[in-house]
Amino acid sequence: MNRASEPHADLRVGFIGAGRLGKALAWSLARRGVRVVAAASQSQSAAQSLAAAIPGCVASSSQAVADRCDLVFITTPDEAIARAAAAVTWRAGMSVVHCSGVTEVAALAAAARAGAATGGFHPMQTFGDPAAAVASLPGSTITIESADEVLNATLVDLAGRLECRVNRLPPGMRARYHAAAGFTSQFINALFSQAAQVWASWGANEEDALRALMPLARGTLASIESAGIAAGMPGPVSRGDVASVDKHVQSLAGMGEEMAQFYRVMCGATIPLAQARGAIDEAVASRFRALLSPDR
Repeated sequence: MNRASEPHADLRVGFIGAGRLGKALAWSLARRGVRVVAAASQSQSAAQSLAAAIPGCVASSSQAVADRCDLVFITTPDEAIARAAAAVTWRAGMSVVHCSGVTEVAALAAAARAGAATGGFHPMQTFGDPAAAVASLPGSTITIESADEVLNATLVDLAGRLECRVNRLPPGMRARYHAAAGFTSQFINALFSQAAQVWASWGANEEDALRALMPLARGTLASIESAGIAAGMPGPVSRGDVASVDKHVQSLAGMGEEMAQFYRVMCGATIPLAQARGAIDEAVASRFRALLSPDR
């Protein structure tokens, strides 16, 4: 690792793992002037695809990436991170970083034992299409973790080059952090699935439901972004409308206990938000909780 005052100066970066995340991150860094010089993957064609889009980058073996680079990103699937780190001979002074949200940095123990600095660099973004992810990455948050001050400074610099915000994470918190991300990513899919099931009860299909509900969801997200979580919450609980929630409960009961329970849990979780914004007092909150009780 170059220990210059500018942590990115002359830095040679490589990737072990050339899937969607590896490609998107490598291409993004290269477009911002970072020297991405080598890539390796279990699939030689994947490594070649990553390297072909970056002038001066070559597809090679994992060991060749480690030998040639100052900073190596391991962008394999989570279960392969420790194995990929253990399969390479590292050297003191270089840096090895994985890009998993849930795997602890300790998975890079083999590199640390060899004297390499280790860390985590997790972009909070989806990577279904690498080319699209390159466009959507700016403005995202990257979670950085490293006990090494120089590596930490380098990773912060790289996040800045990517036009991303930085979130810092202490050791031992990655699983909790990753779970939190799930609340606002894949759990949205579950919410839409439940709503689409309700729409299906009167004969509407999924496309009908999405056309109607997506603008509503976008409006809510815009409100949260501008006003905050509690103040940006719409709906009957936010305005103390007990009668409407009562009608919801009675209607959804006809769709089975699973649907009714889902509504009770989710609606119940909005009660403290309405209290936090000062929209309802404890007396109204108690009426909501009684109405949503499974023993009602």
